Amino acid sequence: MPIYKAPVEDTLFLLNDVFHLDRYNNLPGFADASPDIVAAILNEAAKFCEDVLTPINHSGDQEGCTRHPDGRVTTPKGFKEAYKQFIDGGWVGMSAPAEFGGQGLPSLLSIIVNEYLASANLAFSMYPGLVQGAVAALLQHGSDELKAAYLPHLISGQWAGTMNLTEPHCGTDLGMLRTKAVKQGDGSYKITGTKIFISGGEQDLTENIIHLVLARIEGAPEGTKGISLFVVPKVMLRADGSLGDRNGVSCGSIEEKMGIHGSATCVMNYDGAIGWLVGAENRGLNAMFTMMNEARLGVGLQGLALSEVAYQNAVIYTKERLQGRAISGVKFPDKPADPIIVHPDVRRVLMTMRAFNEAARALVIWTALNGDIAHRSPEDKQRQAADDHMGLLTPVVKGVLTDLGFANAVMAQQVFGGHGYIVEHGMEQFVRDARIPMIYEGANGIQALDLVGRKLAKDGGRAIMAFFNEVQTYLKEHAGNEAMEPYVKPLGQSLAHLQQGTMWFMNNAMAKPDNAGAGSYDYMHLFGLVALGYMWCRIAEAAMEKSKADGAAPMLNAKLVTGRFFMERMLPETAIRLACIEAGAASMMELPAEAF
Repeated sequence: MPIYKAPVEDTLFLLNDVFHLDRYNNLPGFADASPDIVAAILNEAAKFCEDVLTPINHSGDQEGCTRHPDGRVTTPKGFKEAYKQFIDGGWVGMSAPAEFGGQGLPSLLSIIVNEYLASANLAFSMYPGLVQGAVAALLQHGSDELKAAYLPHLISGQWAGTMNLTEPHCGTDLGMLRTKAVKQGDGSYKITGTKIFISGGEQDLTENIIHLVLARIEGAPEGTKGISLFVVPKVMLRADGSLGDRNGVSCGSIEEKMGIHGSATCVMNYDGAIGWLVGAENRGLNAMFTMMNEARLGVGLQGLALSEVAYQNAVIYTKERLQGRAISGVKFPDKPADPIIVHPDVRRVLMTMRAFNEAARALVIWTALNGDIAHRSPEDKQRQAADDHMGLLTPVVKGVLTDLGFANAVMAQQVFGGHGYIVEHGMEQFVRDARIPMIYEGANGIQALDLVGRKLAKDGGRAIMAFFNEVQTYLKEHAGNEAMEPYVKPLGQSLAHLQQGTMWFMNNAMAKPDNAGAGSYDYMHLFGLVALGYMWCRIAEAAMEKSKADGAAPMLNAKLVTGRFFMERMLPETAIRLACIEAGAASMMELPAEAF
């Protein structure tokens, strides 16, 4: 069975040496996140993930969830006990406000723990993962009454949360949704309709589930301008806050899925269920996007998480599996064959995964750190810049990390040869589980369109220009550093590709919008490669600095070598992506539909 070891040492290096977490002690909650406290938190999270969640990952996949005739859903063996340990440890509310029972620590720490959870057991991590998004939406848009009624129980983990957008006839095009809301005399609404693909829509882990549901109020405008957001509890609350009668919401069925079998993905039926408006009428998408942005960052790190656990198991196998002899000469003469890690093509696979994992982890941390700044900084200008960063990078993190996370899971499976296709080795589960993050919370093609169609031009291009300026400034500051040349020179070339691709859209997409659509996916990946390359520059710089103080530790040298591999073997792909962008839409769109 597969193993998992949480990358605590690498995470701490990023927090302390690359991003210097102590420099943010002026932000609320950061002063409490001292290096020793952070290390203790991450080590405890690692222990829980390694000892409790990893052992039930494979069995949970094999058993799956069960829907009973009365609509109840039971999760796989061990999930309920693991969830109790999870909430007893206070993990759900670690970054939530203290006034509602949270610990008030940086959200960054919750994001890091979520990576460990998803590596150890992606299906399990889905249940508490959406709670954080529900909390964010209620904190920002909920009334004082809704906050008081629901936040303490969500933050404690006693209650779970869900996000209800998709309906059988519409996915991304939410303007087509049919779920309706009828206002009642007491200010509540009766919600009627069907939602699909609802993660954790029904389960046996918590005593209540708080559904956040998009619906259209009677008489509201058509399209997305007439959508409102409602909080709809599975179990109604009495006046004193205790649980009362069951609401008119039920699980009609569980989806039969390719992967994440331990996660109950439900069809939810709302039959006059009582709900309460979150935010203003017809402003539901605005409120829901608060939750979706949280979820999209969380989904992006799922790509990283599965790439990491697949990599770890591939490394173990390559050191144990004996097959052939090294082409440069026998390396283990006492064995009947050399372990396959001696072969260059196997090294190509391992180094590709490793180079992605370390830079992707840095990119997630950098983005999550900006999320904390956007919510916690007392300075308007700093908050705005951080919010711009989040808006720009969220589709990149979601799209690129999940695409490459899946590709890496497939590569790790390939290392095992035929054994990778067999269930007992666990690699095929990683491949199946890694497939869904590319689809949910907005398929990756949609992320690319969002990046090119909305985020580049937003506020006159303020966010993308700030990104260009930051990377260009970094390159200028390190231009004379000979040791950094293997990192900054390739990044400079790829940044020029990104700038050229951006200008091409400006010159060619206004008159012919199909050019933007045709090049958006390549642009997203071009952007992602540049962002990962920038992370490698900062990692390499920090490793060099740390080596001066601590000596050339093997871990630090490995980072410098891995960073060089990324620059030499992976970053050059930006030239190909640029060529695809500049090819335009002509050949892509020329054939009539009937020719397919």
